[in-house]
Formats: sequence, structure tokens, C-alpha cells
Amino acid sequence: MKSKLITLGVLLAAGLILLSSSVYIVNETEQVVLTAFGKPVGEAITEPGIYMKAPFVQKANFFDKRYMEWDGDRSQVSTEEKQLIFVDSYARWQITDPLQFFKRLTNERGAQSRIDDILDGETKDHIAKNKIRDLVRSTNRTPLRSELNVGELKDSLTPIEVGRSQIQKDILISANKQATDLGIEILDFRFKRINYVQEVQRQVFERMKSERYRIADKFRSEGQGEASRINGEKERELRTIQSEAFRTAEEIKGKADAEAASIYAKAYNKSGQSRELYGFLKSMETYQKTFDEQTTIILSTDSDLYKYLKKTK
Repeated sequence: MKSKLITLGVLLAAGLILLSSSVYIVNETEQVVLTAFGKPVGEAITEPGIYMKAPFVQKANFFDKRYMEWDGDRSQVSTEEKQLIFVDSYARWQITDPLQFFKRLTNERGAQSRIDDILDGETKDHIAKNKIRDLVRSTNRTPLRSELNVGELKDSLTPIEVGRSQIQKDILISANKQATDLGIEILDFRFKRINYVQEVQRQVFERMKSERYRIADKFRSEGQGEASRINGEKERELRTIQSEAFRTAEEIKGKADAEAASIYAKAYNKSGQSRELYGFLKSMETYQKTFDEQTTIILSTDSDLYKYLKKTK
């Protein structure tokens, strides 16, 4: 009885082992290629479900059905203008023909290595055919109004011939032409980062600084010119105002002098005493304009001033 149980247990275990090596499950994210002694058998299985295979002879090779990532290494490339730049890129790819993929690349590691060769080569070829401005810009944009003159941005807004987006598309198309017999499709390609090498970067920064300084000098020059114009208008207006004021003042003084002369004349004509007072006032006015506090005079007894002073005494 005991021996029968042992035999039954052995048979059951063998059956389970046989069943486990004969049955495999394919889920929604997977696809399978069966091989016998390392060679593909039949067509690839791309639909999810439970499948059978020959135990111990056939092997199920699972491949991912989802989009996969390729992240390229940063590489140094020369543009059409012979400017050295660092380019960092990435892509998305998918296994579209598992059977062909297995025959040509065996596994995903082999695929990554092959994609490295394809995309790195195409990237260098296309960058070498284009200018740096086409790699960093996608459109001939119209600059917005700002404090900077549009004319001063001429260098940075030079029209592009191809553009970054088109270069990326061209690289994608060329890469897929090489990948058609590999059982894969490169779905998308993008430049992640583009930068000058250190030496060129310093030169570009210096050129940018020189350009900004030139623009600043121009603005300062224009500001000084405008300030000179405003000051000139101010001086001209000031001279005009002063001239008008002087003319008005002279007119007022002339009218006042005429009125004073008229009053003096009337006073002179009234009586001898008035005439004498008039003469005294005019003499005092003359002396006031002629002498100051530091002036010393010697008067004779015949002078009019001496007579007036003697009378007042």
C-alpha cells in the first residue's frame, strides 16, 4: 500500500512537472516566440491566453509588447559650420515583429545596442548637414515688441531653413529604414539637450556679452542725444522767456520814466520853489549814481551841492 502511494506521488509530481513545462501563459503586455534547440518554431504568439508547447524541447521566449525607451549617450558632433556641440537624445521603440526580432537581435539588450548604432549614426549625419540655428529652433518666429529693437535681434532671428522638428523627423525616417528588417519600429525621436563644447561656449558667451554691450552703448548714445535735444529746447525757451520779460520790463520802465519826467516838468513849471526842489532832487539822483560809500569829494563854496547842504544846515 505504501509503495503504491509512493508511486502515485511520483507520477503526480512527474505529471505536474510535465504540465508546467508544457503550458505557458501570455498576458496582455507580452508576445512569445517558441524555439526548439535555439531555432524558432512556428509563428509568434501576440494574443494573450494559455498556450501549450512540447515539454523540455520547446522554449517560450517572452518579449515586451509595450513601448520601450532608448536613452542615448551624450556625444560630440560637428555642425555644418564646423561648430562642435554636445547632443543628448532619446527615443521610443516597439517590437512589431517578434519572430524577425528574435532572428536578428535575439533579445532586448541586442536591440538596444543596434538602436545605439542606428540613431547615433543618423544623428551625426543629419547634424553635420545642418546649421546650429536649425537645431535649436523649429520656426521662423516673429519677435514680440519689447524694449529691444527688432533690428538688434537680427543675428538671433536669422531665418532657418529646416528647423529642429524637421531634423528630428528626418532622423526618425532614416532610422526606421534601417530598422525595417529588425522586427522593430522606432516610434519617436527627440533631442533632449544641445549644448556647445566648453571652448565654443565661452566664445559664444563673450560674443553675446559684446552684443549686449553694443546695444547698451547705442541706447545710452540715443539717450544722451535726446537729453541734449531737450536741454537745447529748454535753453531756447528760457532765452525766449527772458527776452520777452526784458522787453516788457523796458516798456514798463520807459512808461515810468516818461510819467516821472512829466511829473517833474509839471512841478518845475509851477513855481520857483518847485523848480528849486526839482533841481535838488535831480542833483541828488546824479550824485547817488556817481558816488558810493568809499568816495571822498571836495566841494567849493560855489557848487550847487554845497549851497543845498548849507541851506539844510
